[in-house]
Amino acid sequence: MDIKRDIELLGITTEEKIYRNIPVPKLVRKVLAKKQGVLTECGALAVATGKYTGRSPNDRFIVIDETNRETINWGDSNQSIEKDVYERLYNRMMGYLSNKELYVFDGYSGAMEEYRVPIRVINEKPVSAIFSNQLFVRPTKEELDNFEPEYKIFTAPKFKGNGEKDGINSEAFVILNLKEKVILIGGSEYNGEIKKSMFSVMNYLMPEKDVFPMHCSANMDEEGNTVLFFGLSGTGKTTLSADPNRKLIGDDEHGWCDEGVFNFEGGCYAKTIGLERDKEEEIYDALKFGAILENVVLDDEKKPNYHDNKYTENCRGAYPINFIKNAELSGQGGQPNTIIFLTADAFGVIPPISKLTKEGAMYHFMSGYTSKLAGTERGITEPVATFSACFGEPFMLRSPYDYARLLGERIDKSNADVYLVNTGWLYGGYKQGSRIKLKLTRAMVQAAIEGKLKDIEYDKHEIFNLNIPKEIPGVPREILRPENTWNNKDEYIDTAKNLAKSFSENFKRYSNVPMEVREAGPCVR
Repeated sequence: MDIKRDIELLGITTEEKIYRNIPVPKLVRKVLAKKQGVLTECGALAVATGKYTGRSPNDRFIVIDETNRETINWGDSNQSIEKDVYERLYNRMMGYLSNKELYVFDGYSGAMEEYRVPIRVINEKPVSAIFSNQLFVRPTKEELDNFEPEYKIFTAPKFKGNGEKDGINSEAFVILNLKEKVILIGGSEYNGEIKKSMFSVMNYLMPEKDVFPMHCSANMDEEGNTVLFFGLSGTGKTTLSADPNRKLIGDDEHGWCDEGVFNFEGGCYAKTIGLERDKEEEIYDALKFGAILENVVLDDEKKPNYHDNKYTENCRGAYPINFIKNAELSGQGGQPNTIIFLTADAFGVIPPISKLTKEGAMYHFMSGYTSKLAGTERGITEPVATFSACFGEPFMLRSPYDYARLLGERIDKSNADVYLVNTGWLYGGYKQGSRIKLKLTRAMVQAAIEGKLKDIEYDKHEIFNLNIPKEIPGVPREILRPENTWNNKDEYIDTAKNLAKSFSENFKRYSNVPMEVREAGPCVR
């Protein structure tokens, strides 16, 4: 395929060379020659992303048209933009890129051939091409020879918008045109926008193919028995899914279909703040030559300091999944038999583990609860209840109930067991208590995975409407009911009722949800 001709047909008439799917070492040399990054002592390429060290949710838009007007859940997470605004920015961006060196990645989103989407990522910077290569599914040489992209992503970090004058909110923008199958990313050097924009597209496309798209990690045993881990930042999703005795299918984005689970990605994009080898050996060792470190502080000898948050708490490492020693390189697993929902409840009132009915699973999936802690954001001095639908609301284009319905259907087909696991606090909550020990959480999760919680006795938590195991080997009985760890039982009840009310208030935003799902949540009297 004449890649230059193909790009010219898109409106780019560059006279410079176009680099298509060139090896990562050559791309690294390009980055170093342009002084856009440095090699670290461990071999990884360290780069800074400037002003934007994370996603910019207020700057993401979706072109509204007759095909999606009724199918997208429009609102703060999914802002609409008119086609003429998109076209003006598109034409200006093509003009900007027309005299630039371009770095192209052709590959796929989706590890299962039946559902994968061919994508072309056209990058202004070589580091973005490395990121695309490491995070998406890489094609074989034969596939590359006859490659035809379905979606095209243009990234131009140095091309800045003009805010309100351009019909957007700032200099940065991420615009998804689902009808024309084009994504524009400008004004931000944060590479996470590349993967998350395509993840958003997959979340929109897959339900039409009867695939349940999920913001979760997944691993499996030697027989293909798969476990899913859902959870927001800080809940332990990456830590608990990284198991030396199980194969990692993927750490962030998956689809669940009749054939099983498949990774949307070909790599991992892990947070590195506080990273230590003795706690997360697999991730630590994956940060070598070929990996990218974003906004990680280096010492004078170019050694990464993963404990320094000088630039951001959102320090990241990007690497292909084959850098993980026990990864499942096919990116595919069998039908899940266990699903884990993770929350880090700072109020100290959610049980450490509880079993959910199908309706309870749908309720808690749509709630996506965890706590923000004091110090994580300006102005937060006490723990704050946080709800993110589907454990990834910013990336879900359809109504949360559309995804919850798919979850319920998949639970019915697979007969999977679903558990809500609290990795947060006991003994009075964040201020006066202590966090549940990781070894105890691991013991509870392992018992769930091994099926040891299937045929045991359960108690009902009257406020949260949860089924609590009466006993788990190796876990103190007193912590299974969190009220037993509080000195003041009345204070526990008041705190639990307040959190239950927060659940109820959050769920009021959902309409057309069956009563049996609504009634599976906390009981607010």
